Amino acid sequence: MTAEATPSVGGPPPGLPPLGGPSATGPKFPESPHLSEVGRRMRDEILELLPLLREHAAEGEALGALAPATLEAVDRVGAFKVAIPVELGGYALGARDTAEIVKALGQGDASAAWLVIVSSAGKGALGFDPKARDEVFAGIDDWVGPIMFGATVFAPKVGDGRKVEGGYLVKGKWSYGSGSKHAAWGSVGFEYDDPASGERRRAMGILSRDQYVIVDDWHVLGLQATSSNSIRADQEVFVPEYRVVHTNDLLRRMDGLRGQYSGLAFKHSSIGSMVASTCSFAALAIGIAQGALESFLEQAAKRPPFNLPYKTMSEMASIQVVAGKARAVINAADAVLWRHADEIDRRALAGEDFLPWVEPEITMDLVHQIHECLRMVDGLLLALGSSAVALSNPIQRAVRDIHVLATHGAFRVDPMAEINGRDLFGLEPFPMMAALSPPPPGTGPSHGPTPGGVPPRP
Repeated sequence: MTAEATPSVGGPPPGLPPLGGPSATGPKFPESPHLSEVGRRMRDEILELLPLLREHAAEGEALGALAPATLEAVDRVGAFKVAIPVELGGYALGARDTAEIVKALGQGDASAAWLVIVSSAGKGALGFDPKARDEVFAGIDDWVGPIMFGATVFAPKVGDGRKVEGGYLVKGKWSYGSGSKHAAWGSVGFEYDDPASGERRRAMGILSRDQYVIVDDWHVLGLQATSSNSIRADQEVFVPEYRVVHTNDLLRRMDGLRGQYSGLAFKHSSIGSMVASTCSFAALAIGIAQGALESFLEQAAKRPPFNLPYKTMSEMASIQVVAGKARAVINAADAVLWRHADEIDRRALAGEDFLPWVEPEITMDLVHQIHECLRMVDGLLLALGSSAVALSNPIQRAVRDIHVLATHGAFRVDPMAEINGRDLFGLEPFPMMAALSPPPPGTGPSHGPTPGGVPPRP
């Protein structure tokens, strides 16, 4: 069978059991006590939407943004508001709820799932002056899509600014603005010279849509519909004081939100929120893998093998072995993910914090699962053969999307393993945000104290 003849497929074939989620026989294990009615409702509605998401995934890739039907459907479920306070029109869901929703989305359109995760940038506006918060969320009820995106906030290189009366004049280019084509506001990082002290300082500012242009530079291997374009302001734009927060003050402000709003999301500590975010990205990888396996099962049950006398590939022992191992990878990744997501929520409800040195170990567990899923998805494509490389075949999209996810700096195995290895050998830990650390003497101006610096173990 030629690649050109490959139909677009998705979902388990008739007669094959589903790989996860609600089914006629129920889940394999009792559902988590931390899965709320709202989270269950969103997850189940998204699972019902999988045919639509899969149908429009290629359209989103061509647009470099979510297809209109996908954007509207995901917004209608409420998924772009999972991190927004209840008081401001959102749901403030916990780690388990959010991971369940993201995993379900990942089975149909990984770009949509990615944008649900990063829509938490809107939560960042809560750390600003209340006037900025009110400005950002004024249109939340009518806005379709994420309300705000972030671009180059914590990167080593940010935009340039200067202090003026009432605020700052800012210009620059900010990369990786996921959701930039869909969001109402953008948050960006910039540096400026403090007029009083002469110190080089770093800050985060909120820009309105009329203060930047979107650069046509998101031409990448996968996650193409995330609209992770750069944005640019070639001329200085004015950012009022109330829409600016100094970066070394941001984590303190965000931590101060704990308990100020309703919902489990606002019971998490700062470290709990950090690992909850990593849980969501691991859930995306697992969702991609599960969707790919469902498609693999459907195709293998229909296709004849190239050079063996079986009616379909599903009769081949080698294909059965691939499928069996793939399911084990998903089950193992699920076990790790749900353990950590539930523990994050349990601690939040109990008022217990995570100690700083626990975060790298949890993150390493989750990053490892991302890469296990990547290898599994690669194996499905190789086992299915040349028919899987057709652009109409969802498995090739799964391969591309999960590779882009795994190349993100936060999810690369070896750097994360080094951080954990230092801990195992009792060596001094790195700061949580190394890019914001003071540079070594003689290498350049300091950015100030490191937010989230890791204290030594007792």
